[in-house]
Amino acid sequence: MKDIKRQVKDLKNKQDTFQAGDTVKVYYEIKEGEKKRIQSFQGIIMKKQGHSTFTIRKTSCTIGVERIFHLKSPIIKQLKKIRSGKVRRAKVDYLRKLRVKKAPRNHILF
Repeated sequence: MKDIKRQVKDLKNKQDTFQAGDTVKVYYEIKEGEKKRIQSFQGIIMKKQGHSTFTIRKTSCTIGVERIFHLKSPIIKQLKKIRSGKVRRAKVDYLRKLRVKKAPRNHILF
């Protein structure tokens, strides 16, 4: 229990280290029946809503996938910043409409 509280405190401290446009990798815990395992989700942060949630978008087999994570959730085990992005918006929803040439690397849409 103390480890979870410590991780939540670490995430609270890290919440200002990433912003919209950054590429992050989130390691979170999945429960399948009796077993638990850690899965990763890597993508671009589309928006960050206050200090509670953030939305990540990635493309998987040319299909866009978005996932909303709660920053203070105990299922998040690790949050790693892969690359910083330089954007002028708080919400980069325009990435959904971009085509192949204008989309960032690893974010190709058809």
